[in-house]
Amino acid sequence: MFRRVVLLLITLGMLGFWLSACRPAAPSPVTLTIIMEQVPDTDVIRKLLPDFEKENPGIRVVIDAMPYDAMRDKILASFMAPKATYDVIIVDNPWMDEFVAGNFLEPLDDRIKGIPDYDFEDFVKPLQDIGVVGGKIYGVPFYNYAVGLIVRQDLFDDPAYRDAYEKKYGKPLTPPTTLDDYVRIAQFFKEQSGGKIYGAAMQPQRGYKIFEEWKNWLYAAGGNLLDEQGNVIIDRPEAVRALELYIEMYKTAAPPNSLNWGFDEALRSMAAGEAATMMSYNWMLPTLNNPQGPAGALAGKFALYEVPGGKAVLGAWHWAIPRNAPNKDASWRFISWITSKRIEKQRVILGGAPVRASVMKDPEVWQKGFGQSYYETVLRILEDAEPLARGPKAEEIIQVVGTELNAAVAGEKTAEQALKDAAAQVRRILGQ
Repeated sequence: MFRRVVLLLITLGMLGFWLSACRPAAPSPVTLTIIMEQVPDTDVIRKLLPDFEKENPGIRVVIDAMPYDAMRDKILASFMAPKATYDVIIVDNPWMDEFVAGNFLEPLDDRIKGIPDYDFEDFVKPLQDIGVVGGKIYGVPFYNYAVGLIVRQDLFDDPAYRDAYEKKYGKPLTPPTTLDDYVRIAQFFKEQSGGKIYGAAMQPQRGYKIFEEWKNWLYAAGGNLLDEQGNVIIDRPEAVRALELYIEMYKTAAPPNSLNWGFDEALRSMAAGEAATMMSYNWMLPTLNNPQGPAGALAGKFALYEVPGGKAVLGAWHWAIPRNAPNKDASWRFISWITSKRIEKQRVILGGAPVRASVMKDPEVWQKGFGQSYYETVLRILEDAEPLARGPKAEEIIQVVGTELNAAVAGEKTAEQALKDAAAQVRRILGQ
């Protein structure tokens, strides 16, 4: 009897082993590593990760956040490795064409089509276009940093300033819609306040920052970097006028010794009540109006408008999957989840910069977020916005133009000479 029991147990054990060997193995837990910039939108993503991991058991997400200047080299090193360090990356718009040209990114068209209710067309068109190269989709919009005009609305509404301005210029004091208006209003605030409030907190820092701010001036003057045929036109009279007005603004209405300021310094100046206006990222408005934010008692006194001229510089980050990523299905599961209408709405209510038109038109977002006026203004900004530069050489172009612009503001070159030199370098880069 004992022998029969032993034989039966051995037989059952072998049967169990055979069945387990034939059964497909359970999927192994996956850890996705994502490289991101150290910005408020990354903190918003962190708040949403527990929900993703709860809805997608077996997938864990780790964010490697770092300053902007460190990201590009890290991403390129990951591309060159046999297996990518990062399962998901965010791509700044000047890098998109270059990364695609290097065959570093995975096309996403079939994955997007595989989700019937995803609605890729809901992303605002200029944001969509950045992620499309050669007719294929390589990036899904994450957040925008299109430029708007942020003003101290309480100063524009102050009866003393309003009366003084109308008496001097014979017109109402309203946020500027032209470059001439902008310079005049900024000078007025500095003069009328006795130098206690500067007209504009600017970001003339050499390279990316000054080009990002000044190109809005270039658009307003009727100019551009390239024409529709791709010819370099940054040395034309419209551009010279835009730079001369920018320099006049810096010399007569901006805080002194701000030649090397970027957006961080400009934000601090606005938050401290030192400046009446700032041309910068639209999402800085919620930061300034946050009662727990850097503006303190001034929170709630700031408003967002379109830049003078109406056409703005468009900045955006896009989610993308590296070609050599080891867990592409899990990577897409995360990207499609975080960019879905449902989660995009949650992200924007938490303070994330919007990219879907439906979310910016949603009354619940208006109520729980930062108000109807803010989101409607952001949508108008995004619908008529254009990136600094496109193409595989965009990063190099931005740096050389930004260096020449800063030299002009510093007084090392005339506006005309700086733009002539910038145009020559861009033509060389483009092989013209």
